Amino acid sequence: MSSRKYAAEFLGTFFLVFLAVGAAVFGIGAAVGSNGAGSGAGVLGVAFAFGLVVFALAYAFGPISGTHINPAVTLGILLAKRMSLKDAAGYWAAQFLGAIAGAGLLATFVGSFGATDYTGALGTNAYDNGAINLPGAFVLEAVLTAVFVLVILLVTEKVANPTMAGAAIGFTLVLVHIVGIPLTGTSVNPARSFGPALFVGGEALAQVWLFIIAPLVGAVIAWGLWKLIRVDAVKS
Repeated sequence: MSSRKYAAEFLGTFFLVFLAVGAAVFGIGAAVGSNGAGSGAGVLGVAFAFGLVVFALAYAFGPISGTHINPAVTLGILLAKRMSLKDAAGYWAAQFLGAIAGAGLLATFVGSFGATDYTGALGTNAYDNGAINLPGAFVLEAVLTAVFVLVILLVTEKVANPTMAGAAIGFTLVLVHIVGIPLTGTSVNPARSFGPALFVGGEALAQVWLFIIAPLVGAVIAWGLWKLIRVDAVKS
C-alpha cells in the first residue's frame, strides 16, 4: 500500500534529520569527558553519522519504500521510470514533513531541554560563509548530489548485488559529507536542508533555495550519466 511507503519515507527522513543532523548540532564541536578535554564528533563523525543512518535505514525500510528519504533521490528514480509521478509526489510530501518533524525535535532539545547547538544554526547549510561563494556552493552541491544519486541508480539495478547496495550508498554519503561539510555543511538533500532552515529562519531560510535546487539539478545530471553507462546501455 502507498500509505506504508509514505510512512516509511516520513520516518526515514525524520530519523535522518534527528540522528545525523543531530550529530552535528549536539556533537560536532562538543568537548566530551569529565574534564571536557575530549574532542567532539568533528567532520568525520558527522559524515559517518549520515552514512550510518542511511546504511541502517536502507535495510530497515528498503523493502517498504526503497529508502529514498531524499527528494533528489526520488527525482532520480522517477526520471529512471522506476516509480510513478503520483508516488513521487507522495514521497516528496512525506520527506519534507519528516524533515520538519526531525528538525522540530532538534529545536526542542536546543530551546527547551538545555542542549547546546554547536553548529550555531541547527545544522543548516550556508554559502557566502567565508568558505565558499554562491556559484561554488551551487556547483558543489550539484556535483556531490550527482555522485550520490548516480551510485544509487547503479547499485539498485536489477543486475546489481542487492545485499551490498546499502553499504555502497551509505559509504558514498559519508564521502560526499567529508568533502562538503567544511564548505556548505553538505546538503545533497532538499528536505534535510529545508527542515532545520524553517526553524532557524533569517539567513538560513533565505539561502535554502540553493540547497533545494542544486541537489535536484544534481539528480538530473545523475540520471543523464546513468543513461549513458548503465548495463542496458552498454549491451546495446
